[in-house]
Amino acid sequence: MLELAPGVSQLADFPRNQINVYVVENILVDAGTLAARGRVLRQVTGRDLQANLITHGHPDHFGSSRAVCTRLGIPLWAGVADREAIETAIPATGEGRLARLMGKFPLAPGHPVTRVLHEGDEVAGFTVLEVPGHSPGHIALWREWDAVLLCGDVFFNIRRPSQPPGFLTWKPDVNRQSMRRLADLRPRLVLFGHGKPERYGPLERMPI
Repeated sequence: MLELAPGVSQLADFPRNQINVYVVENILVDAGTLAARGRVLRQVTGRDLQANLITHGHPDHFGSSRAVCTRLGIPLWAGVADREAIETAIPATGEGRLARLMGKFPLAPGHPVTRVLHEGDEVAGFTVLEVPGHSPGHIALWREWDAVLLCGDVFFNIRRPSQPPGFLTWKPDVNRQSMRRLADLRPRLVLFGHGKPERYGPLERMPI
C-alpha cells in the first residue's frame, strides 16, 4: 500500500494504476472487480476499517464489495442515486449496443447499501460531492485543507485527464458539468479510478 497524502493510501495492483482502490483513514474507497477480492482482502485485513465507500455503481468499483464487506463485517456506503445499481448489480450505462449488453449481464454480485451519501456529508475528513454523469449517483471526496480530491471516474487518466468513455457513461453532457466543477476546485492532488495520481501546482487547473 502506497501513502499518497496524510491518511490516504492506494492499494497495490497489477497493472499499476489500472483499477484503483484507496484507503482514506478507516474507509475503503471502491473495491475493484470481482477478481480483485483476494488482492484487496490481503492488503486490508488487520486494518480497523469502518466501511467500504463506493464512488459509483459500476462493477469494476463494487465488484469485490460483497466479499470484502462480508469477510470484514463492515457496511457498504454509496451515493443515493446509485444504491439500486449496486444492490442489483445492474449499472446505468451509456448509449449503444455494447452498453445495453453490459447492463443485461451482471459482472459482479450486488450487495446491500446500508448508508446513502449526499452532498456535504463528511467522511473521514473529506466532504462528499455529488458529481453525476458517469453514473446517476456518482460521488467524489474532497479535502479542502490540502486540496486532495478522489474523483472516481468523473475523469479517466489513462494518458491524461479526460472524459470517460461515452459508452460507459450514463450522461456525458452531465459528466462534463461535473468535470468543470471538480476542476474549478483547483485540487493539488487528484486520485482517479483509472490512471496514475496527478499533482498540480497552486496556480494550475486540471485540463478538461
